[in-house]
Amino acid sequence: MHVAVLGAGVVGVTAAWYLREAGCEVTVVDRNEAVAAETSFANGGQISVSHAEPWATPRALRKLPSWLADRNSPLRLSPTPDPALWRWLLTFVGECRPARVRDNVRHLVALGLYSRAQLQALRAGLGLQYDQRTRGILHVYTDADEFRAARRAASLMREFGCERTVLDTEAALAVEPALRASAARIVGATYTADDESGDAHAFTQQLAARCRERGVRFLLNRHIHGFETAGGSIRGVRLDDASGAPTLQADAWVLALGSHSAALARPLGLRLPIQAAKGYSLTMPVRDPARAFEVSLTDDEHRLVFSRLGERLRIAGMAELGNVDLQLDPARCELLLRRTEALFPGAGDVSQARYWCGLRPSTPSNLPCIGRTPYPNLYLDTGHGTLGWTHACGSGRALADIVCGRRPEIDFPFRA
Repeated sequence: MHVAVLGAGVVGVTAAWYLREAGCEVTVVDRNEAVAAETSFANGGQISVSHAEPWATPRALRKLPSWLADRNSPLRLSPTPDPALWRWLLTFVGECRPARVRDNVRHLVALGLYSRAQLQALRAGLGLQYDQRTRGILHVYTDADEFRAARRAASLMREFGCERTVLDTEAALAVEPALRASAARIVGATYTADDESGDAHAFTQQLAARCRERGVRFLLNRHIHGFETAGGSIRGVRLDDASGAPTLQADAWVLALGSHSAALARPLGLRLPIQAAKGYSLTMPVRDPARAFEVSLTDDEHRLVFSRLGERLRIAGMAELGNVDLQLDPARCELLLRRTEALFPGAGDVSQARYWCGLRPSTPSNLPCIGRTPYPNLYLDTGHGTLGWTHACGSGRALADIVCGRRPEIDFPFRA
């Protein structure tokens, strides 16, 4: 079977790897000149099963008005006349019901645990090195209300198999001594020892090289203009490059274009519940090793994550809905730096800070869209939101099983 994967980010490349391992002939198509050039380029770097609490919760719904009114809040909405955005928001409100939150946490934990295990096996088998750290993820809290909510979320995740332990301030400082510079602010923490971090861009580049060694073909710098259909199936996709506008043909197709998936699927009559959530990151060299964090951290109050990538510090987070341009907002960049300096003063070389933004493909439930479509040879592996790096390997392995007619190993609401 010849399978064409549309999208060469971390999700698309991992899907390509598992499809090739399953015996498929695989072609990967992307508009960029290199793999992992967009959302996978400078993300937060976490493999975070412990980040399984969805955005949509009763608490988030109560905070939403104040967030939207505050230009400095973690979440910003830029109203547009696009009805898809308003449908997304209405669905988001529905996902805030406690029963839906419980189901979503259960599925996110299941996919996260499975995906983390697949990543570990892949890393060991291929000898991949991408500044990975296996020292866990520490969620730190400087607000008592946020910490109380985190204890409840941690209890629910433990119920589903994610060992997220509640710590007091002293125990948190024992896990990450660099927090002592801001110890007076910290009211508590949670810790998941089995979580990891690493450079998703480096991982994707290395895995793409291994894919090429196994015969996967990459068609880069090719813009995808739409599907061609015949008899209720996908016959091909229209591409363009310097040589013209050819049509690529394959037996099956995997849509892994992140935030751009919904637009490409819409002419087929498919309405994917995906909105682009613009996020930011900051990367800077370590300036003072004694002040720099060694463990990956999450600041839930400000929706930021902190990862140590070798001798670099990566800080990422925030979300803007309705704004799909890739222009950096200096005010948002300043928020990243200000919070980093508040928690880890002097840790990084601010003079060499590099800022980046990307579009996360977010669904109202935070559950990605994986599986079949009404077109028998078109499959989905998209909509992973902030957890694309966390869920990429598990999604790719499960998607390869589905394409090849096998039942995936995990219980997850795959699209049928």
